[in-house]
Amino acid sequence: MQTKRWRIAAVIWPLLLMVSMMLVITGGLITGGKSVQGADTAEIGPAVYVVPVKQTVESGLKSFLERAYKEAAEAKAERVILVLNTFGGEVTSAEEIGELIRKSSIPTTAYVEGKAVSAGTYIALNAQNIVMEPGSTIGAAAVVNGSGDLIDNPKVISFWVKTMREAAELNGRNPDIAAAMVDPGVILPLPDLKQAKQSGQILTLTADEAIKVGYAEYKAETVDDAIKWLGLDKREQITINPSIAEKIASWLVNPVVMTVLFVLGIAGIAIELFVPGFGVPGVVGILSFGLYFFGHYIAGFAGMESVVLFIVGIALLFVELFVPSWGILGIIGSVSLIAGVLTAASSPVTAIISLVIALAVATVILYFVVKKYKDRGIWNKFILREKLTTDKGYLSAETKDDLLGQEGIAITPLRPAGTIQIGDNRIDVITSGEFISSGKTVKVVKTEGTWVVVREVV
Repeated sequence: MQTKRWRIAAVIWPLLLMVSMMLVITGGLITGGKSVQGADTAEIGPAVYVVPVKQTVESGLKSFLERAYKEAAEAKAERVILVLNTFGGEVTSAEEIGELIRKSSIPTTAYVEGKAVSAGTYIALNAQNIVMEPGSTIGAAAVVNGSGDLIDNPKVISFWVKTMREAAELNGRNPDIAAAMVDPGVILPLPDLKQAKQSGQILTLTADEAIKVGYAEYKAETVDDAIKWLGLDKREQITINPSIAEKIASWLVNPVVMTVLFVLGIAGIAIELFVPGFGVPGVVGILSFGLYFFGHYIAGFAGMESVVLFIVGIALLFVELFVPSWGILGIIGSVSLIAGVLTAASSPVTAIISLVIALAVATVILYFVVKKYKDRGIWNKFILREKLTTDKGYLSAETKDDLLGQEGIAITPLRPAGTIQIGDNRIDVITSGEFISSGKTVKVVKTEGTWVVVREVV
């Protein structure tokens, strides 16, 4: 029992310790992305916060921008400059970022550096003004699937068109142009550009075109030029960059990476549990789940309650193996484990899909590993592998082979079982089925284990 307890502790405590260490170092990693141009921050006063958005629009970006806007608000900044260069990303994350911009007490200027397409366009439209770098573009906001193909779903298109139109109207921009950036079926005359947006096309605007149709207010070579145009060139500039932890988290919350972590986590811990002694699979499993919670914690989705639920679930599943509870502990543990994973995820639906896929893949991996190393399985602890044969000195019971061929007298009727006497010994015997009266002479014709078979001597 002591060994079993140590095995449980050997898996649970490293998981708890590793997750705790990751959360502790988060404080140092998450504040490493600030750079200041000018005086010390304590003496700055109103400042301009420059925040780069040069990645895929996803949940990790939203978490980073929440931190940036929070720091800007605490510093009572005068303006936030979002430097956009993105091909877009998740619609849901873009909506949340747009809401963050709208609700902020600090006005935002979007500086398009390169491209602000798809979800990036929506983010820009929520800003109070848009400044574009020469040669940059904005638009192409059609909804696409994971493969990059257009989604031909009227409900989805209608929703995104309405969302884009509302964002355009916030600051007096033409909502029809926003709709043309989304819906390839929209036909739109553009007199300012001496052209028309034809059916089947997705509208994209260059910097010059965006200015002509009122989608951008100014064209600037650099961010500094944009700040000068805003009349804020005398202000201190504070650049907020994603920290190392936030960059890692942005990668870890990706659904594909999340699924891989689940596969490694489930398979690793299961292999260590059912085929103990390797060590490496258990470490890989624990590290995988630790990275999952670390990434989602940094991204702002997971709290300590998610980690606790997960660890309790793992503990109960281990205890179920050694303390029979008719499956009660196993069910509670499974529910707790799944609850920990789902509460830490940005999208419970995506997490469930990843879990199902990971469970199927991990089951296949576990099957082949157990099949190959079946002699090392934990069930072998409960199976007596050594054969207790006579040649190894084991006797299951006293043998009676020495009686074979001896004769005796039946002292009770044999029907077919009874008792005979050979010499001074009374022996329980059985016939082959026939009846033998008491007093008859019988002979031992067979011994098998504790059975002694006799026959009447005629």
